[in-house]
Amino acid sequence: MFIHFRYIILAAFTLSLALLGSGLAGTTNPDYALVDTLHLPGPTRWDYLTFDSKEHRLFITRGERVDVLDVKTKIIVGSIPNTSGAHGVTLASELGKGFISNGKANTVTIFDLTTLKSLTTVQVGTKPDAIAYDAVTQRVFAANAGGGDMTVINAKDDTVIATVKLDGQPEFAVVDGKGRLYVNLEDKAQLAVVDTKKLKVIAHYDLAQSCESPSGLAIDTSLDHLFAVCRSKVMVVIDAVTGKIKDTLPIGASSDGAIFDPESKRVFSSNGEGTLTIVDASNPDHYQVVQTIATMPTARTMALDPLTHQLYLAAAETDGVDQPTAKHPHPRPHIRPETFMILTVGQK
Repeated sequence: MFIHFRYIILAAFTLSLALLGSGLAGTTNPDYALVDTLHLPGPTRWDYLTFDSKEHRLFITRGERVDVLDVKTKIIVGSIPNTSGAHGVTLASELGKGFISNGKANTVTIFDLTTLKSLTTVQVGTKPDAIAYDAVTQRVFAANAGGGDMTVINAKDDTVIATVKLDGQPEFAVVDGKGRLYVNLEDKAQLAVVDTKKLKVIAHYDLAQSCESPSGLAIDTSLDHLFAVCRSKVMVVIDAVTGKIKDTLPIGASSDGAIFDPESKRVFSSNGEGTLTIVDASNPDHYQVVQTIATMPTARTMALDPLTHQLYLAAAETDGVDQPTAKHPHPRPHIRPETFMILTVGQK
């Protein structure tokens, strides 16, 4: 993914239509709004964001390093260097460790959560992208986009213990806390189900009837419901046990992130067109879009603070985009240097 930027920046009138489509564009007291914009110096490359609720810190992948932002003071409190092509960060809090997937180096950097110092680097598969920690087995799963597999690391001793073949290109992955990991296969429009104890794929769920190119993924572990956001501008709700598609909902274009907030019972889709779609999940038999707010074009990945319920999105200013071609149907926008920012969305 690494800010694939597989979209064309939408015109202002398109964004207005997206807001009107939510049915709440004229609401006088919307639940959520953009409440802060924090400009940060440095590179304008990024991918996933990860939130550490214990320390109130946001881990921001920025290509050759990962910055750590204290969201209370709005100060960068540390950086983890030498993370070539950093995509994602996952935390094993009970072990005091963090893990970074380095897409260009084909490695995972392991660091100390207290000091933010690198501990070691582990060789994994080709182009590791998403990365997830399973507390049940104390194993880390690095999704290798270039190899169609996952490298499994023992988080206790930092050793590679297995490679799990997926038969597709992995995007995002989540765990259910019960011994299963779910990962979107972007090129196949499928979800692969991995047994985190036996280290093998036990099912493939077909999403093609409703979803083109699934990217972001979230889970409601209390109901075993998955939420996959797709390039075809839909969010698909899937029964994690059976693979049955329970519902589909409209979202904005170029979504790359999905988050479920278990306390508010809302699901969020961060859309690269410059919107955030909010879905009410309080009634599992009737999911519905309740709000769409404007964020900023390129704001397609996010993280949630589960205590304050604020969302953090990464974005940057743009300056035009190349015309689509057969070889590059989804050209990247031209990112303006030194315009990187973190947007905060919260409830009023």
